[in-house]
Amino acid sequence: MMLKKLLICFSLLAIFTSQACLAAEIKGVSFADQVELEKHAVRLQGVAVLKWAMLFDVYAGAFYLPDNVAGSSWAEDVPKKLEISYFRDIEAKGFADASDKILRDNLPGVEYQALAERLRVFYSFFRDVKPGDRYSIDYIPEQGTELRLNNQSLGRVPGADFAVAYFGIWLGENPISKTFRDKLLNGRQEKG
Repeated sequence: MMLKKLLICFSLLAIFTSQACLAAEIKGVSFADQVELEKHAVRLQGVAVLKWAMLFDVYAGAFYLPDNVAGSSWAEDVPKKLEISYFRDIEAKGFADASDKILRDNLPGVEYQALAERLRVFYSFFRDVKPGDRYSIDYIPEQGTELRLNNQSLGRVPGADFAVAYFGIWLGENPISKTFRDKLLNGRQEKG
């Protein structure tokens, strides 16, 4: 009888543990519930799909923070990751142009100028993407912001100020989409 109870307990523990590791899925795109950023564990905050003109799905995204950091504190100097899986072809120049326009619109001139050289370097990392490709933007304190394409590092730039500005394109006061931002920061609100 005792052995049977132990087996049931272990079975339940295995079920709960495996469910905690299951990936989140949105529009057929799966994202891990937890990832490692150079020995820093970050957990999924939320997933969302960005639509263009409220008609076409452009990409699915997932945002990750450490367990003890709330979505509302994303701008703190903590490890963070934004992973984006594309549904459409996009040219590298399109990423740089769109990013730069949003940053110029959102940042005071002095702040933009303080980032300008690092932005030029970061923009040079971009590559064309096709459906199914994934970019990730990973920030690790004291190391900087790294751009990865399909899990291959393309380069890194320094500075917590850079991370706040660049992640702000999706997560800041005037993001590319407030709906997208709110779903990334406030938990998995969409499924399937």
